[in-house]
Amino acid sequence: MKQFFLAAVFGLLTFSVFAQTDFNTRKKHFNLDKSSLAIQGYDPISYFEGKPQKGVAQFLVFYKGVQYYFVSNAHKEQFLKTPEKFEPAYGGWCAYAMGEYGDKVEIDPTSYKIVNGKLYLFYYSFINKTLNKWNLDEANLKTKADKNWELLIKK
Repeated sequence: MKQFFLAAVFGLLTFSVFAQTDFNTRKKHFNLDKSSLAIQGYDPISYFEGKPQKGVAQFLVFYKGVQYYFVSNAHKEQFLKTPEKFEPAYGGWCAYAMGEYGDKVEIDPTSYKIVNGKLYLFYYSFINKTLNKWNLDEANLKTKADKNWELLIKK
């Protein structure tokens, strides 16, 4: 019985350390404000409905060190069922910049694309519309961005 108890305690401690490391890695590398809010407060579910909307603090989810706001309790509950499906690619940084340069570049939360059920966000300014550049070479940029992101989060 004592061995079982010790094994259980060790397992919980190990899980806790890995979970904390995961939280710290995400907070370090994700595009968050000072309060750990992602996507500048936009509701990740709203992108999949074709209309990005700002969420509200009333419908807050804290998922693995990252905060998300939602426009409704229904959106919040939908996210909680499969959060990985709705989190933005590359920690919410500009997908084009991650692919082209391997850099973390801020985004305009209204510049986005859904590809194979995944949310990609982009930098946007009057003279630099990175979504347009992404669309010109999406397959290559996505492959490079996936590799660059994996390397980045291992640091």
